[in-house]
Amino acid sequence: MRAPWVRYWPFIKFLMVGVVNTLISYLVYLGLRLVMPYMAAFVLGWVVGVLVSFLLNCYFTYHVRPTWRGFLLFPLSSIPNIVLSSAGVLLMVEVFGWDQRIAPLVATVLAVPVSYAIARTILVRPMSAAGTATVAAMEAGEHIEPHHGPRH
Repeated sequence: MRAPWVRYWPFIKFLMVGVVNTLISYLVYLGLRLVMPYMAAFVLGWVVGVLVSFLLNCYFTYHVRPTWRGFLLFPLSSIPNIVLSSAGVLLMVEVFGWDQRIAPLVATVLAVPVSYAIARTILVRPMSAAGTATVAAMEAGEHIEPHHGPRH
């Protein structure tokens, strides 16, 4: 019998990637904040984070090969995240008077569930019965080897 948490392994891995991604984005933000306005630094940190997140989610979370299509679509999964987190940062800093160093962390955490659902849809889009079986196996916690094209 499987442990109950195994069912949530893809989401757990997504959260782990999110922690790494958030740390990288946050460090970029803190560094850039010294030389530019905080919202510009936040957006540039977010861009770096999206690139890191795309690669880590392909290889670690979903075990899929990165594609140009995925690379171009993946930032779309982050648009709700940047909109929600930017609005959160502005609200926390400008309205509630929160520290500019703390607000991005809180706003990013609050946007995670939306980001997960959209990223999963873009990166693991079942196109066939085989694709559906792969997603079901992944959600059951099974390791799926990346597909690298036809084997000869």
